[in-house]
Amino acid sequence: MSKKIFAANWKMFLGPHGAKTFLADYLERYVPMGDREVWFFPSSIAVSAVIAQVQDRTDIRVGVQNVYWEPKGAYTGELSIAMAQEAGAVAALVGHSERRHVFGETVDETAKKVFALLDAGLTPMLCVGEKLEERESGQTLAVVTRQLEALEGLDSVALASVPIAYEPVWAIGTGRTATPEDAAEVHSAIRAWFVDRGVEKVAVRVLYGGSVKVDNVRELVAEPEVDGVLVGGASLDPEQWAAISRVLID
Repeated sequence: MSKKIFAANWKMFLGPHGAKTFLADYLERYVPMGDREVWFFPSSIAVSAVIAQVQDRTDIRVGVQNVYWEPKGAYTGELSIAMAQEAGAVAALVGHSERRHVFGETVDETAKKVFALLDAGLTPMLCVGEKLEERESGQTLAVVTRQLEALEGLDSVALASVPIAYEPVWAIGTGRTATPEDAAEVHSAIRAWFVDRGVEKVAVRVLYGGSVKVDNVRELVAEPEVDGVLVGGASLDPEQWAAISRVLID
């Protein structure tokens, strides 16, 4: 059985000093657990600080929140994959709802990032999810399937290396959370999409994200279709994040 993933997306919070302070506290509260991995996605300016703090912890992985697909050039404000690698990152979020809906990232642009990351040996974590009006009009699976098209053209081995984070947009930072049954339905459909492309069901890892907190994480990760969580706000407090990432799973 694959290990559960507990991933923290710090968004535009915690610079290098804040990251060091956070991890000094967190690492005292969280000891390695054999059935899971903890992933951190700090701001790009804090990546090196995070890596320095966790370099002796093989159970912890560090990634960046976004990359650009070109190797270098006149792209002010962008982060190349080579720069992320030089800092020590091993993964990157791609297609996060904020990149899609705030910054206008398209499925084609997400695909370019996925392929460039895989070519460089980094793990892309692809984020998918529907807006409230799409859910209410019964378009959830159609929207998620369209976003998964960023992976079309990958062979089954490459596909199996890409974890998916299902984050319904209506649940991100709103306090509203999909029920474990809601999440399981979409996760099952995502898994089926991979199986149709030759990936073994057990090789597919699908995380849930969207207002995950201490009081709902156990119920979510206990659902067999949920392979972990991608957490925003609650991952910014070391005590809360330690409680979430060490939650006991039946």
